[in-house]
Amino acid sequence: MAKLTHLDAEGRARMVDVTEKAVTQRVAIARGTIFMRPETLSLIMEKKIEKGDVFSVARVAGIMAAKRTPELVPMCHPLNITSVEIFLTPEQNPARVEIEAVVKVGGQTGVEMEAMTAVAVSGLTIYDMCKAVDREMSVSEIRLVKKSGGKSGTFIRKE
Repeated sequence: MAKLTHLDAEGRARMVDVTEKAVTQRVAIARGTIFMRPETLSLIMEKKIEKGDVFSVARVAGIMAAKRTPELVPMCHPLNITSVEIFLTPEQNPARVEIEAVVKVGGQTGVEMEAMTAVAVSGLTIYDMCKAVDREMSVSEIRLVKKSGGKSGTFIRKE
């Protein structure tokens, strides 16, 4: 079991010192789901949600969230993110939108938190834009599915 790196010898929270870590290309992929009523998904797909194009706004929100993660998660390092892609895939049975974020950086620490934050905020944006017609939507299953780069190498979730 790996040790917790965000605690000092006395158990106090700290930001990890990455000064001596090598700069490597790092990629993180996270996924999540927003479940909704079939009628809500139809309104999204037909672009009939009054607030606008749900998928376009959710993509922009996810990109913005990835870039602002250090402002939300206290121990995250500010990073010079080089790429954020948000993929939104509508699915039926049950009605839902699958959300995927791919975040890249050349840096001394990874972008897993940025990818998961992007997924969460994309899902919350879909909820916000559609809540007038469906307050029972739920954002769930946010998880890291793959990461590469850095000392710990590649991680691939067994789904």
